Parts: sequence; structure tokens; C-alpha cells
Amino acid sequence: MSVPAAFMGVILIWSTTPLAIKWSAEGGGFLFGVSARMLLGALCCLALMGLFSIPMPRDRRALATYVIAGIGMFGSMTATYWGAQYIPSGLISVLFGLTPVATGVLAAQWLGERLFTPGRIGGALLGLGGLMLLFNDELGALGQGHMGAAAVLLAVVLHAASAVGVKRIGADVPAMAMAGGGLAVAAPFYLLTWWLTDAALPQELPVRALGSILYLGVVGSVVGFVLFYYVLKRLEASTIALITLVTPVLALMLGDWLAGEHVSPRVWMASAVILSGLAMHQWADRWWVRVRAE
Repeated sequence: MSVPAAFMGVILIWSTTPLAIKWSAEGGGFLFGVSARMLLGALCCLALMGLFSIPMPRDRRALATYVIAGIGMFGSMTATYWGAQYIPSGLISVLFGLTPVATGVLAAQWLGERLFTPGRIGGALLGLGGLMLLFNDELGALGQGHMGAAAVLLAVVLHAASAVGVKRIGADVPAMAMAGGGLAVAAPFYLLTWWLTDAALPQELPVRALGSILYLGVVGSVVGFVLFYYVLKRLEASTIALITLVTPVLALMLGDWLAGEHVSPRVWMASAVILSGLAMHQWADRWWVRVRAE
């Protein structure tokens, strides 16, 4: 598979995921939505592995990879689904745009990647400034928006930690097996959490919610995670996080067009500041080195 094609596939899937997450919670609640998604994703992924005879390594490093990936899926997706109840879908993607900062910090500690450079520090500060601009007034108008945003930021940290942890182990595991193993670890945690909290099946599930669960379970979980782990094995962890530079803009547009989520000028301005900071975080140092070389 072409790495650029897989990279673009992740961008498209992640752009549509936030809105589908909000729709999947209609009628059954967020825990039912995420549990059904992950169980469906695990079954589909394992079935495809059997159909195409894709091996699932069971050595110690491979098993550790599945555990770290699964715990990351469980923690980050649970926090995201809970937070999605209180903030628009586009803002979920904007907040996930801070993944490069969290990934950079963890990659510096665990992978030895460079962190404390002028470009990365300046980009991180600019991104945090945009986040403060977003928190200042916009989230306060959403009632419990601050709590929802905090939950999504927690999901960002958990997602980054899982990705860097998988990269650090460096197990030779096929992308499909990595996704299947992670989903197989995460699904029981979701079902147990759902059972301990309410365990109530929805009496009537809206068509939009059912379609969103099916989309997230098959495309968002199986295809999305397979493509993500495919590129994760071939690119630096901090480069993978560049995906979040594009998805917020697409997600904001989709939320506005398909769900009527009004995007105020302040949200666009804060998003632009955050994404500018992330661009600086990734490219400012390279640009400066190139300029000095010339």
C-alpha cells in the first residue's frame, strides 16, 4: 500500500469521525455507542484476518503492543465520547490538533526525538495560546463545554502516549494484526464499563445513530486503525501527528454543513492560531536551517 494514500485515508476518516461520534450516541447513550463500535470493529478486524490468513504474532513484544494499543483505544475513545456530549464535533477535531505537542513531549522522553528547539517551543506556545483563546469565552457559552474540552484533551494525551509506546516497542506486527489485537484488548473493557454503569439496551435506535455506529465500527475502527498503524510503522511519531493539522478544518466544515453546528468567527480564529502553532512546531526549525544554508 502507498504510504501517502494511507496517510490521506486516515485524514479523511478522522475528519468524519467526530460528527459520527456525536450521532452514534443518539438514543443509546455514549457508552452504548462506543461499546457497540469497538465490539463491531474487533469482530470485523479478526474476521478479516482469518479471511486473508493474516498472522497475529504472539511473542512478548507483540502482546505488549496489543495491550498498549488497546488501553490507549479504551482510554482515549471513552474520554472523547464523553466529552462529545458537551462540545460541537468540529471542536473535538480542533482539540485533537494538539496531538503533535503531546506526541512531541512523549517522543522526546521515550524515543529520544528532539523537542527543545526554538521552532517547537514557539509552536507549542502559539498552539496553547489558541487553546486559551478558545477556552476564554466560546466554551463557557456551551454550559459544560469546559468539562467536555478537558475530557478531549485527556484523550489527546492518552492517544499520544499509546502511539509513542507502540513506536517504542517496535514489534514486527502487521498493521491489521496490530489493530485487531488492540481492538480485542479494548472491547472487553468497553463491555465491562457499559455493564457496570447501566447495561441498558436502547429500546429504539435512530437510523442515523445505527448508521454512525456501523460506519465507526467498520471504517472508523478497522480501516482507520489499520491505516494509522500502517503509517505509524513507517514514519516518525511526530510526523504522524501532522494528520491533525488538516482534519480540524474539514471537521469544522462538516459539522457546519451536515449538523448545523454554527462555527463562530472566534472559533475559526482560535483554530487558525492552534494550527499555525502546530505548523511552526513541525516545520519552523527545518525552514530556518534551510534559510541559513542558503
